[in-house]
Amino acid sequence: MKVHEKLNANDKTIQRHDSKMQSTIGTMDVGPVNFKAKISEHEGDIMAVATKDVVTVPPTTTIMGAIKTMTSKGFRRVPITDAGTNRLEGVVTSVDIIDFLGGGSKNLLVEKKFKGNLLAAINADVKEIMRHNVSHLRENSNISDALKMMSEEKTGGLPILSEDGRVLAICTEKDFVKLVAGIHANKSVGEYMSKKVKTAQADTSIFNAAKIMVNEGFRRLPVVTDSILIGVVTASDIMNFMGSGDAFNKLVTGNIHEAFDAPISSLISKDVVWASSDLDIGEAAAIMIEKNVGSIPIIDDGVLCGIITERDILRSITE
Repeated sequence: MKVHEKLNANDKTIQRHDSKMQSTIGTMDVGPVNFKAKISEHEGDIMAVATKDVVTVPPTTTIMGAIKTMTSKGFRRVPITDAGTNRLEGVVTSVDIIDFLGGGSKNLLVEKKFKGNLLAAINADVKEIMRHNVSHLRENSNISDALKMMSEEKTGGLPILSEDGRVLAICTEKDFVKLVAGIHANKSVGEYMSKKVKTAQADTSIFNAAKIMVNEGFRRLPVVTDSILIGVVTASDIMNFMGSGDAFNKLVTGNIHEAFDAPISSLISKDVVWASSDLDIGEAAAIMIEKNVGSIPIIDDGVLCGIITERDILRSITE
Protein backbone atom coordinates (compact mmCIF):
# COMPACT_ATOMS: atom_id res chain seq x y z
CA MET A 1 0.00 0.00 0.00
CA LYS A 2 1.78 3.10 -1.34
CA VAL A 3 0.44 5.77 1.02
CA HIS A 4 0.97 3.48 4.01
CA GLU A 5 4.60 2.94 2.98
CA LYS A 6 5.19 6.68 2.79
CA LEU A 7 3.63 7.29 6.19
CA ASN A 8 6.06 4.83 7.79
CA ALA A 9 9.23 5.46 5.81
CA ASN A 10 11.81 8.17 5.69
CA ASP A 11 11.45 10.76 2.97
CA LYS A 12 12.17 8.93 -0.28
CA THR A 13 11.46 10.99 -3.36
CA ILE A 14 10.86 9.34 -6.69
CA GLN A 15 13.57 10.03 -9.23
CA ARG A 16 12.62 11.25 -12.70
CA HIS A 17 14.95 11.94 -15.60
CA ASP A 18 13.03 14.68 -17.41
CA SER A 19 10.37 16.78 -15.72
CA LYS A 20 9.76 19.27 -18.47
CA MET A 21 7.31 17.07 -20.33
CA GLN A 22 5.93 13.90 -18.83
CA SER A 23 3.67 11.36 -20.51
CA THR A 24 0.91 9.90 -18.39
CA ILE A 25 0.99 6.71 -20.44
CA GLY A 26 3.08 3.85 -19.06
CA THR A 27 5.08 5.84 -16.50
CA MET A 28 3.39 4.56 -13.34
CA ASP A 29 4.21 1.34 -11.53
CA VAL A 30 0.89 1.09 -9.67
CA GLY A 31 -2.75 1.15 -10.66
CA PRO A 32 -5.21 3.97 -9.97
CA VAL A 33 -5.43 4.88 -6.29
CA ASN A 34 -8.21 6.76 -4.55
CA PHE A 35 -6.17 9.30 -2.55
CA LYS A 36 -8.97 10.07 -0.12
CA ALA A 37 -9.80 6.45 0.65
CA LYS A 38 -6.20 5.47 1.20
CA ILE A 39 -5.40 8.43 3.43
CA SER A 40 -8.53 7.90 5.51
CA GLU A 41 -7.26 4.45 6.45
CA HIS A 42 -4.34 6.12 8.21
CA GLU A 43 -6.09 9.19 9.53
CA GLY A 44 -5.47 8.55 13.22
CA ASP A 45 -2.24 10.50 13.60
CA ILE A 46 -1.42 13.82 11.94
CA MET A 47 2.07 13.52 13.44
CA ALA A 48 2.79 10.74 10.92
CA VAL A 49 2.66 13.35 8.15
CA ALA A 50 3.71 16.58 9.90
CA THR A 51 7.23 18.00 9.96
CA LYS A 52 8.50 17.70 13.53
CA ASP A 53 11.70 19.69 13.07
CA VAL A 54 9.86 23.00 13.36
CA VAL A 55 11.64 26.31 13.94
CA THR A 56 9.86 29.06 15.87
CA VAL A 57 10.79 32.61 16.82
CA PRO A 58 9.55 34.77 19.72
CA PRO A 59 7.31 37.79 19.06
CA THR A 60 10.13 40.15 20.08
CA THR A 61 12.30 38.95 17.18
CA THR A 62 12.85 41.82 14.77
CA ILE A 63 11.18 41.68 11.37
CA MET A 64 14.67 41.57 9.87
CA GLY A 65 15.53 38.68 12.17
CA ALA A 66 12.46 36.78 11.01
CA ILE A 67 13.41 37.42 7.37
CA LYS A 68 16.92 36.08 8.00
CA THR A 69 15.58 32.98 9.77
CA MET A 70 13.12 32.18 6.99
CA THR A 71 15.72 32.85 4.29
CA SER A 72 18.45 30.72 5.89
CA LYS A 73 16.08 27.81 6.59
CA GLY A 74 14.20 27.99 3.30
CA PHE A 75 10.83 28.41 5.06
CA ARG A 76 7.70 30.03 3.65
CA ARG A 77 6.28 30.51 7.15
CA VAL A 78 7.45 30.50 10.73
CA PRO A 79 5.29 30.16 13.87
CA ILE A 80 5.66 32.93 16.47
CA THR A 81 5.77 31.50 19.99
CA ASP A 82 6.28 32.68 23.56
CA ALA A 83 9.98 32.48 24.34
CA GLY A 84 9.43 30.77 27.68
CA THR A 85 6.58 28.35 27.01
CA ASN A 86 6.78 27.87 23.20
CA ARG A 87 3.03 28.45 23.07
CA LEU A 88 1.68 29.67 19.74
CA GLU A 89 0.99 33.40 19.44
CA GLY A 90 0.94 33.92 15.69
CA VAL A 91 2.59 33.16 12.37
CA VAL A 92 4.42 35.14 9.71
CA THR A 93 4.67 34.09 6.05
CA SER A 94 6.69 35.14 3.03
CA VAL A 95 3.57 36.89 1.71
CA ASP A 96 3.37 38.92 4.95
CA ILE A 97 7.01 39.93 4.45
CA ILE A 98 6.58 41.21 0.89
CA ASP A 99 3.34 42.88 1.99
CA PHE A 100 5.31 44.72 4.68
CA LEU A 101 8.17 45.63 2.33
CA GLY A 102 5.82 47.52 0.06
CA GLY A 103 3.45 45.14 -1.59
CA GLY A 104 0.34 45.81 0.47
CA SER A 105 -1.44 47.09 3.57
CA LYS A 106 1.21 45.96 6.08
CA ASN A 107 3.51 48.57 4.53
CA LEU A 108 1.35 51.15 6.35
CA LEU A 109 3.38 50.24 9.44
CA VAL A 110 6.38 51.82 7.75
CA GLU A 111 4.50 54.90 6.65
CA LYS A 112 2.41 55.58 9.76
CA LYS A 113 4.30 54.29 12.77
CA PHE A 114 7.82 54.88 11.49
CA LYS A 115 7.18 57.90 9.22
CA GLY A 116 8.60 56.14 6.19
CA ASN A 117 11.80 55.07 7.96
CA LEU A 118 12.25 51.51 6.70
CA LEU A 119 15.43 50.96 8.71
CA ALA A 120 13.50 51.59 11.93
CA ALA A 121 10.55 49.53 10.71
CA ILE A 122 12.53 46.36 9.91
CA ASN A 123 13.93 46.48 13.44
CA ALA A 124 10.42 46.50 14.90
CA ASP A 125 9.11 43.36 16.60
CA VAL A 126 7.76 40.75 14.20
CA LYS A 127 4.54 40.74 16.25
CA GLU A 128 3.74 44.00 14.44
CA ILE A 129 3.08 42.10 11.18
CA MET A 130 2.32 38.55 12.33
CA ARG A 131 -1.06 36.94 11.77
CA HIS A 132 -3.05 36.36 14.95
CA ASN A 133 -5.73 33.70 15.62
CA VAL A 134 -3.79 31.11 13.65
CA SER A 135 -5.59 27.99 12.43
CA HIS A 136 -3.99 24.97 14.08
CA LEU A 137 -4.46 21.32 15.02
CA ARG A 138 -3.88 19.28 18.16
CA GLU A 139 -1.39 16.42 18.22
CA ASN A 140 -4.20 13.85 18.34
CA SER A 141 -5.92 15.29 15.25
CA ASN A 142 -6.30 13.07 12.21
CA ILE A 143 -5.20 13.58 8.66
CA SER A 144 -8.73 14.22 7.44
CA ASP A 145 -9.00 17.13 9.91
CA ALA A 146 -5.86 18.67 8.42
CA LEU A 147 -6.99 18.30 4.83
CA LYS A 148 -10.38 19.80 5.61
CA MET A 149 -8.99 22.74 7.57
CA MET A 150 -6.28 23.57 5.03
CA SER A 151 -8.86 23.48 2.26
CA GLU A 152 -11.47 25.58 4.08
CA GLU A 153 -9.00 28.09 5.52
CA LYS A 154 -6.96 28.26 2.29
CA THR A 155 -3.76 28.04 4.28
CA GLY A 156 -0.51 26.41 3.28
CA GLY A 157 0.43 25.23 6.77
CA LEU A 158 -1.00 24.32 10.17
CA PRO A 159 0.99 24.32 13.42
CA ILE A 160 0.41 21.17 15.50
CA LEU A 161 -0.04 21.97 19.21
CA SER A 162 0.11 20.02 22.44
CA GLU A 163 -2.82 20.17 24.85
CA ASP A 164 -1.22 23.17 26.60
CA GLY A 165 -0.65 25.06 23.33
CA ARG A 166 3.04 24.34 22.70
CA VAL A 167 4.14 23.99 19.06
CA LEU A 168 5.20 20.41 18.41
CA ALA A 169 5.26 20.27 14.61
CA ILE A 170 3.86 21.86 11.47
CA CYS A 171 1.84 20.30 8.68
CA THR A 172 2.18 21.89 5.25
CA GLU A 173 0.83 21.40 1.76
CA LYS A 174 4.24 20.05 0.78
CA ASP A 175 3.95 17.27 3.38
CA PHE A 176 0.82 15.99 1.63
CA VAL A 177 2.36 16.40 -1.81
CA LYS A 178 5.23 14.15 -0.62
CA LEU A 179 2.70 11.63 0.62
CA VAL A 180 1.02 11.16 -2.76
CA ALA A 181 4.02 11.78 -5.02
CA GLY A 182 4.24 9.11 -7.72
CA ILE A 183 0.95 7.40 -6.84
CA HIS A 184 -1.23 7.09 -9.92
CA ALA A 185 -4.44 9.00 -9.14
CA ASN A 186 -6.17 8.49 -12.48
CA LYS A 187 -6.83 12.26 -12.39
CA SER A 188 -5.21 14.72 -14.77
CA VAL A 189 -3.80 18.11 -13.79
CA GLY A 190 -6.17 19.61 -16.35
CA GLU A 191 -9.06 18.77 -14.01
CA TYR A 192 -7.60 20.71 -11.08
CA MET A 193 -5.28 23.38 -12.48
CA SER A 194 -6.06 27.09 -12.24
CA LYS A 195 -6.98 28.14 -15.76
CA LYS A 196 -6.99 31.91 -15.27
CA VAL A 197 -3.26 32.49 -15.00
CA LYS A 198 -1.99 35.93 -14.03
CA THR A 199 1.45 36.57 -15.50
CA ALA A 200 4.07 39.30 -15.31
CA GLN A 201 6.23 40.62 -18.11
CA ALA A 202 9.95 40.02 -17.67
CA ASP A 203 10.65 43.74 -17.21
CA THR A 204 8.02 44.19 -14.49
CA SER A 205 9.71 45.57 -11.37
CA ILE A 206 10.02 43.37 -8.30
CA PHE A 207 7.98 46.01 -6.46
CA ASN A 208 5.05 45.77 -8.89
CA ALA A 209 5.23 41.99 -9.00
CA ALA A 210 5.04 41.94 -5.19
CA LYS A 211 1.96 44.15 -5.32
CA ILE A 212 0.29 41.79 -7.80
CA MET A 213 0.95 38.82 -5.51
CA VAL A 214 -0.38 40.56 -2.39
CA ASN A 215 -3.40 42.15 -4.05
CA GLU A 216 -4.40 38.98 -5.92
CA GLY A 217 -3.61 36.58 -3.08
CA PHE A 218 -0.96 34.72 -5.12
CA ARG A 219 2.22 33.10 -3.78
CA ARG A 220 3.74 32.68 -7.23
CA LEU A 221 3.74 34.48 -10.55
CA PRO A 222 4.68 33.07 -13.98
CA VAL A 223 7.02 35.41 -15.88
CA VAL A 224 6.76 35.76 -19.66
CA THR A 225 8.50 37.57 -22.46
CA ASP A 226 6.85 37.87 -25.86
CA SER A 227 4.17 35.48 -24.55
CA ILE A 228 6.82 32.82 -23.87
CA LEU A 229 7.12 31.45 -20.34
CA ILE A 230 10.62 32.00 -18.96
CA GLY A 231 10.11 31.09 -15.30
CA VAL A 232 8.05 31.35 -12.13
CA VAL A 233 8.83 33.71 -9.25
CA THR A 234 7.40 33.18 -5.76
CA ALA A 235 6.85 35.35 -2.71
CA SER A 236 9.67 33.39 -1.06
CA ASP A 237 11.99 34.27 -3.96
CA ILE A 238 11.34 37.96 -3.32
CA MET A 239 11.79 37.57 0.44
CA ASN A 240 15.02 35.60 -0.04
CA PHE A 241 16.31 38.25 -2.45
CA MET A 242 15.65 40.97 0.12
CA GLY A 243 17.21 38.93 2.91
CA SER A 244 20.60 38.35 1.33
CA GLY A 245 23.47 39.93 -0.56
CA ASP A 246 23.38 43.40 -2.06
CA ALA A 247 19.61 43.70 -1.70
CA PHE A 248 19.95 43.08 2.05
CA ASN A 249 22.53 45.87 2.30
CA LYS A 250 20.12 48.22 0.55
CA LEU A 251 17.34 47.07 2.83
CA VAL A 252 19.22 47.83 6.04
CA THR A 253 20.34 51.22 4.74
CA GLY A 254 16.80 52.14 3.78
CA ASN A 255 17.37 52.11 0.00
CA ILE A 256 14.70 49.47 -0.51
CA HIS A 257 13.18 51.12 -3.56
CA GLU A 258 16.45 50.82 -5.46
CA ALA A 259 16.48 47.06 -4.87
CA PHE A 260 12.77 46.79 -5.63
CA ASP A 261 13.20 48.51 -9.00
CA ALA A 262 15.10 45.53 -10.43
CA PRO A 263 13.16 43.46 -13.01
CA ILE A 264 11.31 40.41 -11.73
CA SER A 265 13.12 38.28 -14.33
CA SER A 266 16.35 38.80 -12.35
CA LEU A 267 14.94 36.51 -9.63
CA ILE A 268 14.45 33.51 -11.92
CA SER A 269 17.00 30.98 -10.75
CA LYS A 270 15.62 27.65 -11.92
CA ASP A 271 15.00 26.07 -15.28
CA VAL A 272 11.40 26.18 -16.38
CA VAL A 273 9.57 23.03 -15.28
CA TRP A 274 6.34 22.55 -17.20
CA ALA A 275 3.96 19.83 -18.33
CA SER A 276 0.88 19.20 -20.43
CA SER A 277 -2.64 19.05 -19.04
CA ASP A 278 -2.90 15.25 -19.40
CA LEU A 279 -0.22 14.69 -16.74
CA ASP A 280 -1.45 12.56 -13.83
CA ILE A 281 -1.82 14.36 -10.49
CA GLY A 282 0.42 11.82 -8.76
CA GLU A 283 3.17 12.36 -11.30
CA ALA A 284 2.81 16.14 -10.94
CA ALA A 285 3.31 15.72 -7.19
CA ALA A 286 6.47 13.67 -7.82
CA ILE A 287 7.87 16.38 -10.10
CA MET A 288 7.18 19.08 -7.50
CA ILE A 289 9.10 17.14 -4.86
CA GLU A 290 11.99 16.19 -7.15
CA LYS A 291 12.44 19.70 -8.52
CA ASN A 292 11.57 21.46 -5.23
CA VAL A 293 8.86 23.63 -6.77
CA GLY A 294 5.41 24.47 -5.47
CA SER A 295 3.76 24.71 -8.87
CA ILE A 296 4.01 23.54 -12.47
CA PRO A 297 2.89 25.73 -15.39
CA ILE A 298 0.75 23.80 -17.86
CA ILE A 299 1.42 24.29 -21.56
CA ASP A 300 -0.69 22.74 -24.32
CA ASP A 301 0.22 23.27 -27.99
CA GLY A 302 2.79 25.89 -27.01
CA VAL A 303 0.29 27.99 -25.05
CA LEU A 304 0.30 28.59 -21.29
CA CYS A 305 -3.18 27.39 -20.35
CA GLY A 306 -2.96 26.87 -16.58
CA ILE A 307 -0.90 26.24 -13.48
CA ILE A 308 -1.10 23.37 -11.01
CA THR A 309 -0.08 24.16 -7.42
CA GLU A 310 0.41 22.28 -4.16
CA ARG A 311 -2.99 23.57 -3.06
CA ASP A 312 -4.57 22.07 -6.19
CA ILE A 313 -2.94 18.73 -5.32
CA LEU A 314 -4.60 18.92 -1.89
CA ARG A 315 -7.94 19.66 -3.52
CA SER A 316 -7.56 16.56 -5.67
CA ILE A 317 -7.01 14.51 -2.50
CA THR A 318 -10.08 15.84 -0.71
CA GLU A 319 -12.53 15.55 -3.61
